[in-house]
Amino acid sequence: MQPQDQNPQPDPNALNIELSEAMAEGEYANLAMIAHSNSEFVIDFIRMMPGLPKAKVKARIVVTPEHAKRLLAALAENIERYEQAHGQVKVQNDAPSYPMNFGGAVGEA
Repeated sequence: MQPQDQNPQPDPNALNIELSEAMAEGEYANLAMIAHSNSEFVIDFIRMMPGLPKAKVKARIVVTPEHAKRLLAALAENIERYEQAHGQVKVQNDAPSYPMNFGGAVGEA
């Protein structure tokens, strides 16, 4: 048995990321809208609720074109891993109409 290093050296290239409790809870979004200029991509994450005429932007992320391309690659890689573990994600070929109707009967309280 080899002795364990009691004082491991910190990795000088490690990135220390802070995640607050509020941010860790996350925000649910069921729509993303993307716009771009010559210097940035703007991604709005939106929550649409059935029966409500107004949807709210829950988060807006602004990134450079380079970072947008890295995000695209990272999403593609993670979707591939997800599908290997859980099966293919089915995508409807018909684009949703806006406002999106969630379908089903409208409930009353």
